[in-house]
Amino acid sequence: MTDETRPEPPIAETRRSDRGLLGLIVSVFAAIGTLWIFGLMLLVVADVLGRNFFNHPITGVAEFSAHSVVAIVFLQMSAAVLARRMTRADFLSRMLRTRSPELVKGIDTLFALTGAAIFGAIIYATWPGMVRAWQNDEFFGVQGVFTLPTFPFWALIVAGSAITLIAYLKVALMEMRRAPAGAA
Repeated sequence: MTDETRPEPPIAETRRSDRGLLGLIVSVFAAIGTLWIFGLMLLVVADVLGRNFFNHPITGVAEFSAHSVVAIVFLQMSAAVLARRMTRADFLSRMLRTRSPELVKGIDTLFALTGAAIFGAIIYATWPGMVRAWQNDEFFGVQGVFTLPTFPFWALIVAGSAITLIAYLKVALMEMRRAPAGAA
């Protein structure tokens, strides 16, 4: 099998030097998301211990956790796309792979372009909320007890969506360039 007929591996499987700027940004976002999960886990454990053993919960953990989960998802979404681990029903692709490799290539390209369009729509829908949060200096929590600005969370949704959109476009381009499986 030549390099031209071998399907291009997911970006997660390529050498770091081959991944480029997009791969670096995706890796940084994923690492931040992973560290955030670890920190959030420690915060929740500390809150539970404080609540149950010392009758002193940590204020704002529930609100911070709720916003954090959304931010973490958007930080790690692009890594799932580039690693080709985004959830999808691929029963049709597996069934058609031997019969019509070109059709499977087209379906995979269409899937990636649809993903890019969806994340473009997410950016379009969340951009006004991010701008409003910045301009109005919006906070969540209970004033005087616990507050956090909402802008960073909105910004992470927009940034994560933008990187995921670019990742989907890269996957679509890789699919279009890939020779179909079984090609001579």
